[in-house]
Formats: sequence, structure tokens, C-alpha cells
Amino acid sequence: MFEILVTTSKGLDGLLLDELTSLLPHCSLKMRPGQVYFSGELSDVYQVCLWSRLANRVLVQLAEGKIDSAEELYDIVATVPWQDHFSVSNTFVVDFVGTNRTINNTQFGALKVKDAIVDTFSHHFGERPSISKSMPDIRVQARVRRENFAVYLDISGRSLHQRHYRQQTGQAPLKEHLACAMLLRSGWNNDRSKVLFDPMCGSGTIAIEAALMACNIAPGLGRQQWGFTHWKLHQNEIWLELIEKAISQQQKPTAKIFANDLDRRVLNTAKQNADAAKMLEHITFFNSDATKLQVDSEAGYIVSNPPYGERLNELTELLPVFQAWGDHLKQHFQGWRVSLLTSNRDLFKQLKLVANKDYKLNNGAIECQLVNYVLDAKNVVVKESTIPQSDFANRLAKNIKSLSRWLKKQNTNCYRLYDADLPEYNVAIDRYADWLVVQEYAAPKDIPEQKTRKRLHDVLLALPEITGVNSAQIIVKTRQRQKGSEQYQKVAEKKVTFNVFENGAKFEVNLSDYLDTGLFLDHRITRHLVQQRSKNKDVLNLFAYTGSVSVHAGLGGAKSVTTVDMSKTYINWAKQNVQLNNIACANQFIQADCLTWLNDHQQDYDLIFIDPPSFSNSKRMDTTWDVQRDYLDLLASAHARLNANGEIIFSNNLRSFKLDESAVKAIGLSVENITQQTIPEDFKRNPKIHHCWVLSKRVN
Repeated sequence: MFEILVTTSKGLDGLLLDELTSLLPHCSLKMRPGQVYFSGELSDVYQVCLWSRLANRVLVQLAEGKIDSAEELYDIVATVPWQDHFSVSNTFVVDFVGTNRTINNTQFGALKVKDAIVDTFSHHFGERPSISKSMPDIRVQARVRRENFAVYLDISGRSLHQRHYRQQTGQAPLKEHLACAMLLRSGWNNDRSKVLFDPMCGSGTIAIEAALMACNIAPGLGRQQWGFTHWKLHQNEIWLELIEKAISQQQKPTAKIFANDLDRRVLNTAKQNADAAKMLEHITFFNSDATKLQVDSEAGYIVSNPPYGERLNELTELLPVFQAWGDHLKQHFQGWRVSLLTSNRDLFKQLKLVANKDYKLNNGAIECQLVNYVLDAKNVVVKESTIPQSDFANRLAKNIKSLSRWLKKQNTNCYRLYDADLPEYNVAIDRYADWLVVQEYAAPKDIPEQKTRKRLHDVLLALPEITGVNSAQIIVKTRQRQKGSEQYQKVAEKKVTFNVFENGAKFEVNLSDYLDTGLFLDHRITRHLVQQRSKNKDVLNLFAYTGSVSVHAGLGGAKSVTTVDMSKTYINWAKQNVQLNNIACANQFIQADCLTWLNDHQQDYDLIFIDPPSFSNSKRMDTTWDVQRDYLDLLASAHARLNANGEIIFSNNLRSFKLDESAVKAIGLSVENITQQTIPEDFKRNPKIHHCWVLSKRVN
């Protein structure tokens, strides 16, 4: 007899217990969270490996005990006659699960287990087996919980959820054993004469597992390598008998299984996986929009793992999709049962369906819910879709109306529509031509995450209908206080880039890849001011970002423009913007730390524009930068590079910033605060969005 432990994912232990009870009716089974354990024969071990659709690993216990030190752990492992289980010529690996106050690091625990094993072989044979982490012959698993410790032989080898047919996967692939759990929880397994339909099938896992179940094919039949293959106690005759019996129990399916996906490439992957599983002939595939596809069949079961919207930008497209899908289900799938998996239950609210049951499951590390619906008479009532009448929607509509007259006088197609006007809807919304950028500010810690997410959903649902912008052209970002070079770090790789215009200038913006877009909209008036003051002047643009001020200086007739920024990315971007506007004056682009460069520089300028970050600790700088602490030294260095009657336009966006006018005057600069004149109409709600001064060199 063996002591056997079978593991599964969180939330599946009850189903696993039911499955093993059916497979091993003669065994006394017990359950712990994520585990079922029992005493059984070798044939029972093989039976679970071959037939379990829900298990991850099958472990045979070799030793156990209580530990209060690493030495006690070593001693327990050393009691196992390892030479009776595998040879010194075999490779092995140790997996360690859990920690306690003694073993608080799994790598350390695995090392102690490994030492005890190799020392056993060294004692008996004078040599030791090798470690192989990629393809070991033998896999040992040690588990610790509080003072309890046990060491096992992993009979399954690789996790049992990894079926032989998985050739390729799409994004966020559904694990095979979880697909089986969904099919069981949906009720379809007890009613296989009914149609099974996955309208968003991805790589096809649900449909393939359903076909394998319908054909009564043991999920372990296709596996070539097992954890027991090199185990000395393995009895191949018993194993082959079980395989032969499993093959004889296969049957032709009576169920109709349909699978659909909108993405043709993903659908081809699903077909390849189905072909590898030899289930292609039992599944009918469609390449269609799930919100429009109809199935010519009597009522059956819809089981699917639709997109979760884990990334904010995905939500903008998914919310209206789920709205349309909910209406479609009500109109064309009356009487069907629906089981859907999600990690974002709020997304399902757009279906406008009442759930009758839900289950907590884990898809890998992602905590999910399986939600069951019945499309009965009460659940198929379609309510007329209307523009969401939230407080946010009303305020946004009001803002658009009030800005309309102002916009007619502006020469730009990018501006701010909303800036956290309502504290509970803490977002900023900017329009760039036919696109919207939504910046979600970090919510206070005392506001529940669920409420924050619900409000963001309200925003994203209202925007397309109120602004007329397609949901696919709405970019969503979470904005927190950025330090140092964080504001320049990439947040995506989508390349949503195009040109916008402003006061005669054209700029390339990138709405998706960085926290900022390449154009600070609140500086629209400031840039125009530079344009008006640049004629026949030598202009220096420090902390230049993407060179928008350099463009305006060039368009204003500057004699020369020098553009300096520490980022190679933004210097190249600035060059593109200058080329885009066919600037004819002399242009110089310099990638350097502005502070160091300015101190070492000798050329003089008529106009210097300075808009530094609030704080920076970039590795490319010699020291840290704090605008409140260091601005006077910066202005002094800039003053030294000013021609007679030259000007500095100095700006920053630190809300608490205070300019010491007497200290600035002591440098030799007059001070004119032009902050209010430089804040555009669309930013009036936030008078501290930036500060701005004109500092003129006084000639004695």
C-alpha cells in the first residue's frame, strides 16, 4: 500500500474528490484545500494518472515527520532508501512547497533535500546522481506546513493539466484541467446529448476537453513521459493493462460541439490543437463575431473563457462588446445555459443577466469566478440601451458644450475635456483628433477597489456615446506620482502614433507607449508665447522632451534653436517633430544631462526655455534633481548664458513650488509671473497645473 497525495488548483478540490471517488470507489478518500489523499495500491496510482481530468500532480509519500530544524528535515529525507527508487545514473530534481519558521526559503529547503539524497547515493555507491531542472528522470517533491514535513516521489512528472495536444496557445491560455472543471460545473457533463458551444474559444481548450470527455478518452493516454518511467517500483504490466482497458472504453460522441473565435490566427491554433488531440472531426469551428453569431440548434450549453480586460486599455473595447453580447444572447439563445469564467466580475454586469450560481476558481495565479446563467424567460428581457446618465456623463456633456464656442477660435485638435471635475470620477480626459486618452489618477486608499473599478466602467461606457469616439480609439492609463525617469518609461508597445496640430505647428504624438503622449497640452499658450518671442533670436530649449517648444521657436523665425534633453528617445522624437514642420533655421540636438551640459557650455542665447521635472534621480545624472531645492543654481547657470536683454521663460509643474523673487533678482533677473496668462481655457479648473515666469536679464 502507498500513501498517495493528489493535488489540484484552488477551488477544484471538491470536484477532484468526486472524480476520484468515481475512479476509486474502494478507497477511503479525504480532502484538504487543493488536495485529496488516500491509501492505495500501485494500480490506483496509475488509474489517477491515466484518468484524472482535474488533478495537477500525483505524489507517492516516501517519508514524513515533524521538523524544528534543517537538520531534522535532512534526517527524515535520509531515512528513505533512495537507491531502491532510482539509479545513480538517473537525473533528478527537487521541488519544495511551503515554508515555516525553520525553513523560510524554498530554495534552501530544496537544497537540504537534495543534499540528503545525494549523500545517500554517495554512501552506498561512492558517486551521486546528477541534477536536471529541464527534463529530469525523477522528480522529488518536499512539502512543509508548520512543523509537518513530508517527502514524495512525483509520479506524474510534468503537471497532469499539460495534455499532449497543446501545440500553441493564445493570450492568457486556459489550463486544461480548469476547462474540465468549467464543463463539470456547467452541468453539460451530465447532459452530453445537448450542444456545447464556446463562442470565444481562443486556443480551443474547452471544446477539445469536451470532445475528449464525450469520446470517453482518458486524458493521460497521449502522454509519453511519466514520473514513474524511471522509477524502480514501476510495474509496466499493470500500466499496460490499464491503457488497454482505457482504449477499449472509448466511444463515439453523441454531442455536437461548436467553437468560434473572431481572430482567424487564434482559430487556426485551436484547429491545430484539436487535430493534435485527434478531435478535429468532432468539433465544428466558426470564424465570426460572437455578438452576431447564431447557432442552428436546440438549446444547449455555452461554456467560455472570454477576455477578462486585465489591462485597462482592453476595457474600453470589452465593455461595449459585453453589452452587445448580452443583448445577442437574450435574443438568439433563449433557453440555453451559460457558464463564463472571469477575473473581472464587474465586466459581466454589462451582459445584464442575473446569475444563478458562481464558483471561485484559479486560472494559474489569476483568481477567477465561474458564473452560471440560465437564459430563461426572466433573463432574456432586452432593455433599451440608453446613454448612461451617471453624474460623470452629465458633467462631461456639459463640459463639451461649454468648450464648443472656445474651440471654434482655437487652432488645435488636441485639448482637455475633463479633469477630475467630480472627485468620485478621478480621471483626466484629453482628446487628440479622433482619439481619447483617459488618465486614471490613483484612488485614495480608503476607497474600495471595486468601487473605483465600477466608476472607471461608468466613464468608459459613457465616453463613446457622448464624444462620438469609437471605443477602440480610447486609451486608458493609470497615473500616479512619477519620480525621476519613471515618467519616461514605456508602459506599452502598441505604437498608437499620428500627427496633431496646434497654432500652425504639427506634432507626432504617441498615445499608447508612454505615460505622457509627447505633448503637454497645458503648455499650449506657453509654446505660442515662445513662437512670438523667437524672431531672429538664438533659442535654447532645456529639458526639451519631444521638442515642441523648439518647433514653435523655429516657426517663429528663430535664427538658431538648440535642443537639449537627457533621453535619446526624446531627442530623436524632437528631430522628427522639427523635420515634420520643415524648420529652416539652424538646429542643434544634444543628448546630455542639462545641468552638467549648461555648466560646461559657453555659447550665449537670446531666449532660454526651461521646463524641468519636479524630481529626478536618473542614473545618467551626476546627482539627484529637486526643482524646489535646485532651481536657483539652474537659473544662475542659465543667466550666465544670456545675451544682453535676453529672457528666460521658466516653468514647472510642482504644485507646491514657491519662487523666491528676491533671490532671483539677486542673480540679475527681473521677474514677471505669467502663470495665469499661460493656462488655457480647458485647464482653468486646475490653476496650479503649472507655474510660469518670464525672467529678463537686467543690464546695469
